[in-house]
Amino acid sequence: MRSTLFLGAFAGLAAANINFHWVQPTCDFTSTEKSPCLKGQSCTEANTCEANVSDEQVYLPAFRRAVPAVKRQAVYSTDGSCGPANGNTICDPKSTVYTGTCCSQYGWCGNTAAHCGTGCLSGCGGAASSSAPPTATGGATTPRSDGRCGKDFAGATCDSKGAFGGCCSAYGYCGSTEGHCLPANGCQNGCTGSTTSASIPVITTATRPPSTTTSGEPVLGKPSSVVAPPTNPTGKATTDGTCGATFGKTVCGSWPQGSCCSMYGYCGSTTSHCGAGCQSGPCVGAPVTPPPGPSPAPAAAKPGSIAIKGRSGVPAMHAALMPNGKVVFLDKVENYTELKLANGQYAYSSEYDPNTQKLAPLAYKTNAFCSGGVFLADGRLVSAGGNAPLDFIDPTVKDGFKGLRLLKRSATDATLDGQAWAEPGGKLSTARWYASLQIMPDGTIFVASGSLNGLDPAKPENNNPTYEILNPSASPQGKSIPMAILSKNQPYYMYPFIHLMRDGNLFVFTSKSSEIFNVGSNTVVKLLPDLPGDYRTYPNTGGSVMLPLSSSNQWNPDIVICGGGPYQDITAPADPSCGRIQPLGAATWELDSMPEGRGMVEGTLLADGSVIWVNGANKGAQGFDLASNPTLEVLIYDPTQALGKRWTTGPKSTIARLYHSVALLLLDGTLLISGSNPVEQPMTAPTAAHPYVTEFRNEIYTPPYLQGNPVRPSAVVLSSKALKADGSKFTIKFNNKAGSKAVKVSLYYGGFVTHSVHMGHRMAFLDTTGFNAAATAQTITVTMPPNKSVAPPGPYVVYVLVDGVPAIGQFVMVS
Repeated sequence: MRSTLFLGAFAGLAAANINFHWVQPTCDFTSTEKSPCLKGQSCTEANTCEANVSDEQVYLPAFRRAVPAVKRQAVYSTDGSCGPANGNTICDPKSTVYTGTCCSQYGWCGNTAAHCGTGCLSGCGGAASSSAPPTATGGATTPRSDGRCGKDFAGATCDSKGAFGGCCSAYGYCGSTEGHCLPANGCQNGCTGSTTSASIPVITTATRPPSTTTSGEPVLGKPSSVVAPPTNPTGKATTDGTCGATFGKTVCGSWPQGSCCSMYGYCGSTTSHCGAGCQSGPCVGAPVTPPPGPSPAPAAAKPGSIAIKGRSGVPAMHAALMPNGKVVFLDKVENYTELKLANGQYAYSSEYDPNTQKLAPLAYKTNAFCSGGVFLADGRLVSAGGNAPLDFIDPTVKDGFKGLRLLKRSATDATLDGQAWAEPGGKLSTARWYASLQIMPDGTIFVASGSLNGLDPAKPENNNPTYEILNPSASPQGKSIPMAILSKNQPYYMYPFIHLMRDGNLFVFTSKSSEIFNVGSNTVVKLLPDLPGDYRTYPNTGGSVMLPLSSSNQWNPDIVICGGGPYQDITAPADPSCGRIQPLGAATWELDSMPEGRGMVEGTLLADGSVIWVNGANKGAQGFDLASNPTLEVLIYDPTQALGKRWTTGPKSTIARLYHSVALLLLDGTLLISGSNPVEQPMTAPTAAHPYVTEFRNEIYTPPYLQGNPVRPSAVVLSSKALKADGSKFTIKFNNKAGSKAVKVSLYYGGFVTHSVHMGHRMAFLDTTGFNAAATAQTITVTMPPNKSVAPPGPYVVYVLVDGVPAIGQFVMVS
């Protein structure tokens, strides 16, 4: 997404701000004959001030916005801003402040191709050629002291050795990021670099270089039609793995990944390729096993309860429970949050204390929009990838496409609380927006997938179906490696589900397909059968949970995947079906279903090993303004029950939790639910066009094991909080109520939560000895997992449960 992220987001800024109360006064004329509406607004029948633009221009997201109708009461811009976001002004050909009569789709006057070409709002025509960046001519040919540059600032250049950087961006800011320096991003002078990505042998893109970037989410939309497979295909065989009507009518032929050409024009052999919409090849139609429909579930005997408690301060796009017991929320650059930093800019990250409800604003240096994350072996949280800078909103935050952000907190050092994200300067080897992360047994970090620019993922030139490895310190190794399962499953390849197996290999799931992958040898160990049903990963993400590991199941995982949808559009029906598989065992999908279809549903392990599924929608998909029918009910999944008896229903929330929502377990064993920001820029009040807006309220779900205020185990003391995953032992002392019958100890890794994906999330039940049912003061011996594949290094929480009731969790470090 890079620089045009900051372009498209400005359009979103306009759409959002028009509806905030401080720029939308009422227009009751009883006390005055003059309209109180702002410039560029008119009074409606409902006595509210609305912008003088069509509903389509105001409310549709940037990637669907059309050129608006002629504006009423337009006046000349005095400062170079223009269009519906700026009072419906037009550009003044006689201005001495700026140059150019074209108002770009992002609301700036100029005369470049970026201003006068696609999306131009007014004064369009006479664009400069986009084949090469303009050079500075006339006027201030030496750098200005304020870091401004380009045609709108007398042709000023940038000082490559100065504090700002040597490239002049399309918007007249000096800098050194790809958002400033790439010609395709509108660089005006001092430009460097190119727009072609590293060669990806699996599906080559050399003949189709990536486009410029945008802040709109990558949208596929609803397929226009299902293409009937020809009986005698005559197209040429693919040379790069693309096929069909979009890619020169080629066929897959003997392409190694498969001979079926999918609806979206990619070769493969999965049900995504050979099923509905298959364009050519051995198309076989629908899967042999259809997914089950919704299955009613009884109300739980002990459903738990939900209460609104505290606020997130920033939209909760990403979240993690830190070793100090507080929750960090992480968001993209916004034009409004509830917190501000010392520099006067809005904060886009916050630290929330569940005990006191206090919030602290946190600063970062690069835009974390839709990043991935996981905890490092040393306990720090890493956020990887992100999006382009939004200089016009916040010039202090830079390009985050390759960003690596680190946050350190400690259970014993309170001086770290409130400290900003650290960004020592390391970068991913390629741009990644929507990447998934998993820590490996040796402490290295596996980083997979991502968008190069946020544009149409049906086009391979926009995609990054590769993986790379970070060192245990999160420093980059500098190499991106093609990954076939991601390549062939484009466009449903982003935010894959990844789980570490007991043998050190990875379970990787994307679209409808999965495999076991050996990172060290870069080989597929085992291809797994497709999961019947709809797409399960972004942009129709369901949820994925690896069930608890234990010696009783030989540390072999069961993985459950639920929800999803057929296409990315607000009309898409959500999938109610679930699949459960033992990747290292029989490796067949056992099918089940939720009481209703749910997209954006996320499953979270509780301290007792049960799974809570919350959030999401019954209709639509991920993306701005692309979901409706919010699913409010808590679903409780008991993995120990027989098929058909695992689901019960809990309480209903009163808050819609749609796109950009999160859920995670707290130290006290309750579930924090937060977020929902399904609009381009924050909106605090719903409208007819935006019924679901930005949500800052947190909720706490109290699970069944805490219903009725049971007596918790207390006075928990661990013999060590530095534990090793090598089968070694440690002791735990605690008190319990008289008459208790059984104890369990769980080792819990919460991970990094975003977009229904819980990265690194896992738990293990540890073997214990020494519990005395007749005593209230206990000392038990606990055995750690046998190796780092079962418990990779990093911060965990130890929960002691007596008769199913957890004590307050204790953070430990596992190595």
